[in-house]
Amino acid sequence: MPGLTSESDDLAMVPVSPESEKQPVVIYPLRHGLKSPIHRLSFSWACGNTLRVSVFQKPQSEKADGDGEAGGRVVEVKLSNSGDEEVDAARWRRMAYNSVTPFALLQSRKHSLSAASRMSLDIPPYKTEWWEHVIEYSKEISSLLSDRKPPPKSIIEDPKSVEIAAPMCLKAAWELLEIFYVDKQSQSWIPERLLDWLADYNSLFSGTLPTIHSKLVDFQQELVGVQVVEEDPNYWDAMSSALAVGWLETVVKLLRLHGSYRFDQLSSRETENGLVEAVAVLISKMPRMRPSLREDNLGECYKTKPDFMKAWEKWRTQISKLDCSSYWLQCDHRQTREGLKNLIQIMLGNPTVLSNATFNWMELFISHFLYIRPFTAGLESMHNSAQKCMQVKPVSISHKLFGLILGILGENTEVVLAECSRSFGPWMMAHAVELLTAGSTYAEILLHEEHSKLGGVSIEELHRLVYAQVLSSHALTWQIAPIYLTSCIKQGIGLLENLLYKQPVQHSQILLKSIEICRLYELDTINSNIMRIAGVHHWRHGRKGSGVFWLQQARDEFRLNRIAKQLFDFVGKSVSDEGFKQWEGLIELLGSESRTAGGLEFLNKYRDFRRSLLQVHGDTPTDTARNAAEALVSLMKNPSTPQRFWLPLLYDSLKLLMWQERPLVNVSQTQLLLNKLQELSMARLRPDFVEADLPSDALSSVRLALATNLGRAILEE
Repeated sequence: MPGLTSESDDLAMVPVSPESEKQPVVIYPLRHGLKSPIHRLSFSWACGNTLRVSVFQKPQSEKADGDGEAGGRVVEVKLSNSGDEEVDAARWRRMAYNSVTPFALLQSRKHSLSAASRMSLDIPPYKTEWWEHVIEYSKEISSLLSDRKPPPKSIIEDPKSVEIAAPMCLKAAWELLEIFYVDKQSQSWIPERLLDWLADYNSLFSGTLPTIHSKLVDFQQELVGVQVVEEDPNYWDAMSSALAVGWLETVVKLLRLHGSYRFDQLSSRETENGLVEAVAVLISKMPRMRPSLREDNLGECYKTKPDFMKAWEKWRTQISKLDCSSYWLQCDHRQTREGLKNLIQIMLGNPTVLSNATFNWMELFISHFLYIRPFTAGLESMHNSAQKCMQVKPVSISHKLFGLILGILGENTEVVLAECSRSFGPWMMAHAVELLTAGSTYAEILLHEEHSKLGGVSIEELHRLVYAQVLSSHALTWQIAPIYLTSCIKQGIGLLENLLYKQPVQHSQILLKSIEICRLYELDTINSNIMRIAGVHHWRHGRKGSGVFWLQQARDEFRLNRIAKQLFDFVGKSVSDEGFKQWEGLIELLGSESRTAGGLEFLNKYRDFRRSLLQVHGDTPTDTARNAAEALVSLMKNPSTPQRFWLPLLYDSLKLLMWQERPLVNVSQTQLLLNKLQELSMARLRPDFVEADLPSDALSSVRLALATNLGRAILEE
């Protein structure tokens, strides 16, 4: 639990953990702006890793005026694992969005290969072409973790400057997993891959540990003002350290800064210059067991072990001959002679010199690969070598990457998972699992095994669920959480349902996004429920049109019929009622063909009939009046017309039934209307029948009009 400190009116939280004694304490200030004394604090979680702190002030009842008052303030504090997070919020969101496509593509390929393997007798996909897909996925993820500027070709780019890269620990960890678990093409030259890795990320250790990179950076400040570099001990120390970890191009560039290369010194320092140049040539010709070199890197590549061994023995013989050469006696410059001799001892693999030239066990580990055990192969031998280097060069503060490296070399999948989870968070765990399972059968079994203590899910699914929860907690990233939830077979769909139901339906963009997600993953039931919730919400908040629209989209006949009944209460019992006008626009929205609710279908037809009836006057043409009569008959025949509207419809249509020129309703239609009137008379006997708000003689007037129209229609026919 966080502790509290109150040296001033402002409070602060101090995380208390067993590692507090080893690492600097991070203080989170609570700038609430309230005056002392503080009466009470309340803590609750907000979105993501944000803690909401409610600060309550003590009531001041003892004031002179006698008016006690209480106040408070709510402060949000963003918690982090360390005080200097390398990934800010904006960059994290960009990284989260950019990693969705590679992850989704890999999952699609996995399902395709799994389906193909089940249909054939081929070996499992991860033993054939699966690793090729994983390495492509790893390269894409690594590219989005790249720094804003490309890494330098060499630490020292020109004689007067040292260029410093700005790498990320997250990318360094990702590349370690790629080297050891995924990239099978580099299995034979892993030491060289580690050398490149250290060259790219050695600066990451400079914040907590002394490193060769920090030494070169310090030397850069001196280099600007040094006139005769060969007389500066730091000049030779910097080259020795750079050579120890294989930064050959840096060493050669520094050697070419030697004063014997100056035109005015060549004649008097010819032997000295020859020795410097000889060492520079030997360094630039160092054999390397790798297929190719990076741009501007030095050395000679050998792809096969026999060729490399021959070249290595020849190169070491040349170094030994130079070490025993008589030209050293002719070199009068002591610093140059001792400095070059030290470089030769490094290339000959002198353990003491290598130990003096490096600052931590990782640098010494790399130097042993280069000059003492260049033929090291296998994780077991590499782990043993790392253990010996740790005894020689222990570190007081262990870097998080060191723990990951030791877990990988020790083939301890549990340690690797723990270090990734503790140091790099849910994003790393959700995406790096694919790398671990691709390169280790044990890791695949461990991560895919279902655990009853975890609710029947595997560790792989658990980490994806955790990452999806992190995405769901932020308003800008919840949209990509379904990608990871749908990849979780056991609990993913259930959590996706909860996520979609929690989204606010009052915001149209979020609602449309939720519907799009439902359609994408064929969640038809959830889709209907969300649209139903949206319809009810809009209806209750006075947005009647939006409410009806979403209920129609959800095909919710029950609620649409209830809305229709509410509309009936407002439409009125007569066409002339003004209450109908305020709902006419809503009925217009329902459309001319409503297949979801009979009541709404009736309102549409009632609207059309009302419009046609209002156009009928004494001087109206007979054809127009006949159209209105046809609309009346259609309404009465339609089973969706409620019985309570039969009499009001007929009463409002008396002028059609008593048309002077000729009967507008024929015999069969009149008999239909009389039958409806008879059914209505029988229905009035039921106790639950609701009488229409019409004059008392409305029924007899309609019956008389129908009887008169029937006689006229019979005579006309």
